[in-house]
Amino acid sequence: SGNINQLKKWHIRYRYYKWVDYNKCNETNYTMTYIPFTVKMTEEQITDKLVSLYGSEVTTADIKAFCAMNDIGYSTVTKKIKKYKVTKGKWNLEVTQEAVEQIEKTFNAPSAPVQEKNLVPTKDETFVPFGGFKDVKKIIQSKQFYPAFITGLSGNGKTFSVEQACAQLNRELIRVNITIETDEDDLIGGFRLVDGNTVWHNGPVIESLERGAILLLDEIDLASNKILCLQSILEGKGVFLKKIGKWVKPAAGFNVIATANTKGKGSEDGRFIGTNVLNEAFLERFPVTFEQSYPHVKIEEKMLSLHSASVGVHDSEFIKKLVDWADIIRKTFYDGGIEEIISTRRLVHIIRAFSIFKDKAKAIQVCTNRFDDETKQSFMELYDKVDADFNLPVDQQAE
Repeated sequence: SGNINQLKKWHIRYRYYKWVDYNKCNETNYTMTYIPFTVKMTEEQITDKLVSLYGSEVTTADIKAFCAMNDIGYSTVTKKIKKYKVTKGKWNLEVTQEAVEQIEKTFNAPSAPVQEKNLVPTKDETFVPFGGFKDVKKIIQSKQFYPAFITGLSGNGKTFSVEQACAQLNRELIRVNITIETDEDDLIGGFRLVDGNTVWHNGPVIESLERGAILLLDEIDLASNKILCLQSILEGKGVFLKKIGKWVKPAAGFNVIATANTKGKGSEDGRFIGTNVLNEAFLERFPVTFEQSYPHVKIEEKMLSLHSASVGVHDSEFIKKLVDWADIIRKTFYDGGIEEIISTRRLVHIIRAFSIFKDKAKAIQVCTNRFDDETKQSFMELYDKVDADFNLPVDQQAE
């Protein structure tokens, strides 16, 4: 009982009571009849507003702020979104608990029947270590997380050296060839349709993380800004798979090595069309950069000797002449005299072509046809001067 004015003040203050029958009240005594206040906001409306304000992932602080703005009780809202709760103080409004449980059941299910594979590269008997190989090998051998960036001109063995370092150390390697179309789904993974069922499938990055393998990002400078999905991984912190609500930590030994023809600043001379300027923060996550040049003449001779022996070619003089020829071309290239270069890889192509056609002139010709006519002609004429026993092909002489 109490004064009617006190009742009105009480009613204004406590808005959760919707209706009071003032007709039954008098100045001295009254009877209060009330109906509990019902929030006129459905679960769908609450989730839609929360998503529009804070995104699909909300925290306790977000919900409290939402309640203050909309004059709704915290417990009321949390009850409405109970099925979206991920962990204490966190909700994912795109994935229900039931969906998470179903995803977790299929998380480890591959997109196709998988047999356990050995991902350690095969040792190549033709490999000859040079340049920064020893340093790269030490990083891999340490099993520390210490990302490395290897840059250098095309065809000088950047990728091959990483593969062989892993082969010698018996370390698993997962190589990913990067293109401008490479995105988070390609790298991290995604859902795949298998036998009519939607199944989560790990990408190469997650496989490397879980196996403690070396992740080789080949031709990283071809990537777009979609590669930034690797930021947390390049800090050694693992990655949160937001599509399935799971955190993946790196296993011991996991590391990232990237190779590129540029230093991530694009190609000013246009030699490497398609290379992009990479994000500075992304590049900064690689502590060390190795600049790999072409091998020394003696080392390259040894490489070609091993390759030639593997295809049944035994001609040390031809190998020496090829290496001298390539060395002259490279020096001219570095001096700005020509715009093309003969790589170690191209010398191997010539040796293999010689093993097939049994003709030195033809082997060199077919392997230099990729260059424009003027460059090809000058390369052929230069080799003619290096090798006194060499005869230009008939069509070259006619020109």
